[in-house]
Amino acid sequence: MNDHRLRTYDSMLGLLCDVDNPTPIVRLNRVTPYKHTQVYAKLEWYNPFGAVKDRVAWNLVRDAEEQGLLGDVKNLVEPTSGNTGMGLAMIANAKGYKLTTPLSDAIPAEKRNVLRFFGCDVIELDDDLCPAPGAPEGAIQMAMDISEKPDFHMLNQYVNEANPDAHYRTTGPEIWKQTEGKITHFVAGLGTCGTITGTGRFLKEQNGDVAVLGVHPAEGHDIPGVRSLRQLGQTQLFHPEEYNGTVEIDNKEAYALCARLNQEESIVAGPSSGMALAGAFEMVPDEPGNILVVVFPDTIFKYTSSVRKHLPHMFPQETEVASAGGDPAAERTLRLLLDNARLSNDVIDMGQVDDLIDDEAVLIDVRTPQEYAEEHAEGAINLPLAELEEQGDKHGTLPADKDAVIITICNVGKISLSAMMLLKSLGYNNAKNLEGGLTTWMAEGGPTQM
Repeated sequence: MNDHRLRTYDSMLGLLCDVDNPTPIVRLNRVTPYKHTQVYAKLEWYNPFGAVKDRVAWNLVRDAEEQGLLGDVKNLVEPTSGNTGMGLAMIANAKGYKLTTPLSDAIPAEKRNVLRFFGCDVIELDDDLCPAPGAPEGAIQMAMDISEKPDFHMLNQYVNEANPDAHYRTTGPEIWKQTEGKITHFVAGLGTCGTITGTGRFLKEQNGDVAVLGVHPAEGHDIPGVRSLRQLGQTQLFHPEEYNGTVEIDNKEAYALCARLNQEESIVAGPSSGMALAGAFEMVPDEPGNILVVVFPDTIFKYTSSVRKHLPHMFPQETEVASAGGDPAAERTLRLLLDNARLSNDVIDMGQVDDLIDDEAVLIDVRTPQEYAEEHAEGAINLPLAELEEQGDKHGTLPADKDAVIITICNVGKISLSAMMLLKSLGYNNAKNLEGGLTTWMAEGGPTQM
């Protein structure tokens, strides 16, 4: 018999959080810039499987079962940036389902490895860090394709109202009770937006004056589980009209504050927690009576590879271990070059692409011939990155004029970023890269052909 008082349970599912068994909120004392505003972190890794997404995973399955959508289904499929997949994997294990998770190979290796350890069928793809709707070879499209097979069902956290409903049922009531109804500001990072939307709806029903605030990362970010402003436009659960404000935080701010949380507050928070807190500090004023609650989604332990990348001063060179016999210094330099290129003016948006194409820029699709044949941007020429790396431009695809403007494109802008850098090394100083790749092209109404 489940007994929260004794912390005794019949199974792990008995630990699922609600108003009678909430995740803790802990006051921050050292990292805050305030004299008056009280700041509380809601520590979501106290959910049974280690993250805020456990709430969503449980509610997605509960809702599907109650609606009779699963029936004899034994296989769930869900695209993920990690935490939803982990929660679903464990709930699937407990309830007798099997989970398949298409995901980006940019997700930290720690998460991908744990998903496999949990028993998932993990399919790694060249997709955005957060899966991108509309990417023809992306995680969401692959999940949709798999869900068409017999005995498979896709729960779809990106559109399913059971996602925000999980937080309306649990996170909101917990916070209201834990603050004795005194909360004045609620802040959450923006990913699928289930947390901010569901929790915000509950809190505003209790007190319409509660400020509900969202924090998103900058474009080209490396913070798993959250989405940039452009990526949020692809999320059906993003309802900015229901929020009191949003703010953008970059990688540097997020990882720096994440480190301070661990070292000064002894809170083992991950980078999305640092991002949310940094945004809270920018949006919430210092006034007597302010009670601020910030959602901390999960711990730092899933992101050690990301921390090494963004806080290299913490990891002296002599402690580096080369992967596959590589040169650690060279690997760091390459990562730095890619990061700098991603943030440069050579990574352009769709509006800039339209202007350059009007001026006769050349659009180069660097995907495989098979991907190109399935669908590509109208007017794009195919020059696969692998061919460019091995043989250069042996077929004369590239302009003879090294000052010509070349725009590289792939599915989501990752492979084409490397192609842009390679072209610059070949003397094409006006090489550009379309941010978001074919996904952005299609989302902005760019014409395609097969």
